[in-house]
Amino acid sequence: MDRLAVADRLRYKFDNFMSRGTIALVSGLALASLAFIVLMGLLVSVAGIAPDGSDRLNPLEAIWGVLMRTLDAGTMGGDAGWSFRIAMLLVTFGGIFVISTLIGVLSSGIDTKLDDLRKGRSRVIETDHIVILGWSLQVFTLISELALANANRSDTCIVILSEEDKVQMEMALIDALGKRPRVRLVCRTGSPSNMADLGMVNIQAARSIIVLAPSHGRADAQLVKTLLAITNIARSVPQPYHIVAQVQNSKSLDIIELIGHDEVEVLLTSDLISRIVVQTCRQSGLSLVYMDLLDFSGNEIYFKAEPALQGKSYGHALLSYNTSTVIGIKYSDGAIQLNPPIDTELKAGEQLIVISEDDDTIRLSNEADPPIDYQAIQLQERGVANAEHTLILGWNDRVSDIIQQLDQYVAPASTVTVVAQFPETEVDLSKETLELKQQTVRYRQGDPTDRNLINDLNLTQYNHVVVLCDLNLEPEQSDAQTLVTLLYLRDVANRSHHDFQIVTEILDVRNQALAQVARPDDFVISEQIISRMLAQVAEQKSLNAVFTDLFNADGSEIYLKPVKDYVEIDRPVTFYTVVEAARQRGESAIGYRRKADASNMARSYGVVINPQKDQLITFAPQDVVILLAEN
Repeated sequence: MDRLAVADRLRYKFDNFMSRGTIALVSGLALASLAFIVLMGLLVSVAGIAPDGSDRLNPLEAIWGVLMRTLDAGTMGGDAGWSFRIAMLLVTFGGIFVISTLIGVLSSGIDTKLDDLRKGRSRVIETDHIVILGWSLQVFTLISELALANANRSDTCIVILSEEDKVQMEMALIDALGKRPRVRLVCRTGSPSNMADLGMVNIQAARSIIVLAPSHGRADAQLVKTLLAITNIARSVPQPYHIVAQVQNSKSLDIIELIGHDEVEVLLTSDLISRIVVQTCRQSGLSLVYMDLLDFSGNEIYFKAEPALQGKSYGHALLSYNTSTVIGIKYSDGAIQLNPPIDTELKAGEQLIVISEDDDTIRLSNEADPPIDYQAIQLQERGVANAEHTLILGWNDRVSDIIQQLDQYVAPASTVTVVAQFPETEVDLSKETLELKQQTVRYRQGDPTDRNLINDLNLTQYNHVVVLCDLNLEPEQSDAQTLVTLLYLRDVANRSHHDFQIVTEILDVRNQALAQVARPDDFVISEQIISRMLAQVAEQKSLNAVFTDLFNADGSEIYLKPVKDYVEIDRPVTFYTVVEAARQRGESAIGYRRKADASNMARSYGVVINPQKDQLITFAPQDVVILLAEN
């Protein structure tokens, strides 16, 4: 029993040793190999075993000879003397079992390490880097925008941590984005809500962190877990965490604020997309303006403290810049107001919100009297708003929000018609449920991709048509159905000679080129818009408050209004004149759109944001001015 107990204990210790992994095996086999070589060398030396005609080998020579024969069996081919040959044969057999095993373990360990590297489980040693948590279609636009924003940095590192395979992520990024010389992309596989995996990407030293929402319905619950994991990792730099996160449901905002406090900037994505769809469906070209403002390749929004304008009015500030455009004020308490009352006085500690090509192009004009042609200003009276009739084709979770948001803009007696494949008994769009004041809702069951249904809808009665994507389908399939509906709509519109506004929601930006064949007035590429907003807020935290105000129905928003309501057409005027005309109405002009270039991609479809104000422009009758206004 004692012998068995000893054997069991030895076997148990051996099993524990073997379970320690490659390093333990390599170190143990290396020690065993060394002991074997030294022992055999000493035996050969002490026993006086030597080749015929040779003197006794000293211990060092004997150990060297044993080492050579364990590494290479062919070394003993020239040995002389049977006693020496037999001894070296035993040494070679020992080398086969011990040294070969060591080499095999080393090879296996290297293969395992390479496999771990392929899986993306190695630690990232970076500081002041950008971390993206999660993976979706948004990641491609997001990285493109971040690369543009950091073009002036010599070495920018963006680390992506998601549960996707590292190699597949890297291949997808190369296929979509190509090589970015100034940006290093590092992919790691892991869970964004696991503290160990977050430590692997050195999140405690990141400059900014962007949390992408997963596609499943538990996105907010997963976000809460991720934020808890991040905030429980101690920061290794003096700056607090700068986290930008997508939230699907407004009910999650309270718990997120409790977790993140001032370290988390939230984008309520579903609500934002609903607002953009509503605003865009009523104004052709508005989505192009949004894309221009959110794109790092053109004009951007900055905050500028201007001591020279303290004590002056906001209206005065509108005319104080030639190559930049003022759109609002950031007050000393951090509050944001776009297009405040014209007589609002600028005080110490307050900053102007400015659109400009870069922060170093925000310079006050040297002109004491801007070149304004007051005689060209003609402010037309606004007529009474008419009832609007909107058709929504398709269904997703944003239908109710879109209808409620639309109710805040339209005139009384307006209507909304929703067409989707659900039975009417499964849909509750009653006026009481949605708390509508200005419009009534009708529902019709049907397939929006059915040509006969499109023909039966009598499209000439509608002012606006919204084509929604199906979020329950794969992006490619959803966009394919959207394109079918869009082609039918255009064909009916062309045959009936009825001009109505069509807004199309597309998931994958790569399908935009296909959609342009159908010539829609506007696209709302939801993933692209959200990606650009995420990138903007990740680079400049205060912009989140600007976007919140910009897309809120309460306050000033972007409108596209006829130029002829502000200045005379067919007469050259400076944009200073347009700004002054808008200023007299309590509005902030930020640009214009030429109808003649509406189909010209090279000219941004006619949209010009932040034009140089002292240059002369000749407007055509259908051109519009882009401005911030209450209505």
